[in-house]
Amino acid sequence: MSLKNILDIEELNKTHVLKIIESTGYFKEVLGRDLKKVPALRGKTIINIFYEPSTRTRTSFELAAKRLSADVINFSPSSSSMKKGETELDTIKTILEMKADLAVVRHKDSGFVKYISEHITIPVINAGDGRHAHPTQALLDLFTIYCHFKRMEKIKIAIVGDILNSRVARSDISLFKKMDLEVFTVSPSMLLPEDMSYFDTKNFECIDEIIGQCDVIYMLRMQFERQNKKFYPSVREYNRFFTLDFKRFNNMKEGAILMHPGPVNRGIEIDGRVLDMEDRNLAKIKIGEQVGNGVAVRMALLHYLLSQK
Repeated sequence: MSLKNILDIEELNKTHVLKIIESTGYFKEVLGRDLKKVPALRGKTIINIFYEPSTRTRTSFELAAKRLSADVINFSPSSSSMKKGETELDTIKTILEMKADLAVVRHKDSGFVKYISEHITIPVINAGDGRHAHPTQALLDLFTIYCHFKRMEKIKIAIVGDILNSRVARSDISLFKKMDLEVFTVSPSMLLPEDMSYFDTKNFECIDEIIGQCDVIYMLRMQFERQNKKFYPSVREYNRFFTLDFKRFNNMKEGAILMHPGPVNRGIEIDGRVLDMEDRNLAKIKIGEQVGNGVAVRMALLHYLLSQK
């Protein structure tokens, strides 16, 4: 059961995943208490090293660490000695001399977090690297699905949108298939990798082909910041085939849920009118719940890595 790092879903087996899901359930219960804090990591120091902008993920990790009574350092490269010529690895080694116990790292380049993990001695959690992986997002997504359906068997999931540029898509598909969920993709050809054999999923070119069949409709964020060219003719054309509008929302399978990793590009992935209905449709729209579950799953991972003998 021992793991040093959480870098990629591929490194986890079913036993690891089930243990993390079980632990997340406990920490979600903690977060529901009046006193939302436990002393599990008192005396430990977590450092968040984010080379790429993030609000949700960084804040989620920071809150998770504080709920476990750990100390937290948030490192911003924009104000670091890297401005003076120091390399990223030199900067990280310098920070670790301050005796941090675990590093949470996000970087714009695929594979960089693994490179860092090979050059430092403390545990590392990948908070997203380029187009490669976002394992903690996948774990919180799986936990959200499990909380709703109380099972993982016979769940059909449609992952819709920018598959090519999405690290969330890669990690989610890998994890969902590992846990025997049935996964489909819905995407135009220009937003798919050239080689789809890695995913081994059936792709649909219009959300209407599958929306009434799936238990989970997972809308991906359009990754404009990672697109070095225009991948789709227009927003209007994208809306025609892929956007979750009000009509499609009502055509979802009975009991199905809507998910999105956030933040949502209103009017592109999901119609703003649908998003504004979330407070009245909590059983169906799980975007807010995903955020809360993110804190619980990150508490579980921090505790898991730092409590192993």
